Amino acid sequence: MLDFHLRAAVAAVLAGVIAGVAAELVTSHAQLGWVILAVLAVLGMAVLLGFLRRQATTYTITSHRLTVQLGLLSQELHETRLDRVQNVTSRQSVFDRLLGIGTVDFDTAGGAGFDFAFRGVDNPQAIVRTVDAALRQRLEPGFSPPMA
Repeated sequence: MLDFHLRAAVAAVLAGVIAGVAAELVTSHAQLGWVILAVLAVLGMAVLLGFLRRQATTYTITSHRLTVQLGLLSQELHETRLDRVQNVTSRQSVFDRLLGIGTVDFDTAGGAGFDFAFRGVDNPQAIVRTVDAALRQRLEPGFSPPMA
């Protein structure tokens, strides 16, 4: 989501520049009000779209499955069995670390046609530990995850 918002900020600046140039061509001088309105309109749309995008994505970890559910009106559901997970990797850029978010990638047996990743999640290392504990619990029947 961070890259989405950064691109939106660049688009907002470009919209402001375009509004300023258009106002100057029409009225022979730049009008700050149109520039501000264009920037705020693009930023407002970005915040709204980002919010909807976040609300439209649900990640679930159970003792048997990992699930990514996408969409508000129409929905798309991607699942993989936990025992198909081979590698779990977490990634955080500098900005992600500042915000306390990251991406957790799951490599699955048979190479699913879907890029199975939990993006923009809080505390990605905790998710990696949760998946590891769920896998160990399935493989080692007597295993109980440590208390946090």
